[in-house]
Amino acid sequence: MKRSNIGYFIREGVRSIFLHGFMSFASVCVTVACLIIMGTFCLVLLNMNEMILKYESENEVLVYVDENYSEAEARSVGSYINMITNVYDAHFISKEEALETFVQKQGQSELFNGLDATTLRDRYEITLRDSSKMRETVALLEKIDGVAGVTAHYEIMEGFGTLQRVLQVASTIIIAVLFVVSLLIVSNTIRLALYDRREEIAIMRMVGATKHFIRTPYVIEGILLGLFGALIGFFAEWGIYDLLATRINAVDTMKLMVIEPFEHFREIMIILYSIAGFLIGLFGSLLSIRKFLKV
Repeated sequence: MKRSNIGYFIREGVRSIFLHGFMSFASVCVTVACLIIMGTFCLVLLNMNEMILKYESENEVLVYVDENYSEAEARSVGSYINMITNVYDAHFISKEEALETFVQKQGQSELFNGLDATTLRDRYEITLRDSSKMRETVALLEKIDGVAGVTAHYEIMEGFGTLQRVLQVASTIIIAVLFVVSLLIVSNTIRLALYDRREEIAIMRMVGATKHFIRTPYVIEGILLGLFGALIGFFAEWGIYDLLATRINAVDTMKLMVIEPFEHFREIMIILYSIAGFLIGLFGSLLSIRKFLKV
């Protein structure tokens, strides 16, 4: 492709945007609206994933050491626990520490005066790398010499895993449907603008212009409109998200919901908006111009 042609295509694409200002404005508005809806579902999914990861990290596996083991022997069990691949961290808690923590949680220490720490067992609080492999990891932990018992809440982890999979599938379907709807709406909007230029396109075809030569300026126009809509949509999404996050955090005094700041997802959202805007503009313009090239 010649440099002169590239300059011509870009100039024509930009000129077409301003030449049909109202239709260009309509295309950008539709793109912004659809991208905000898709972006909102993406942010909901990302926040739910963060929330699930947070609760998973708090749901630890407890490993109780044989009561006949001394503290030194109990600590040596940790080296075998850490050899298990799925174990991320194993925190040792002595009998004394376990008793102190228990009394603090009850809030009435005088009721437990004289309680001997030997009534409890040394233990390990274990955090897993992959909670979906909890059952397999527990089976390996139970085989370690010195391990008297393991406490793990399978139902909580499996529930989180099921919720995460459902959210991923549902969000993927919704985002895909919205993308197709956005594509069709933008395509129809651009087609209306092209309708005014149908005679110009027909004349260019009859004088020998190639389909590529005719199509490229409109493709550039569509991409520019899509990217411009993505830019506006991104900053609009940012403002709406911050506003809603502030309101939710003000109402949710118990902090049951984890609303991450937008900056936490900023890079991901920039990539998603850029790709979505580019693809909507590209395929929307290609679908629109196709019928006008049939002369």
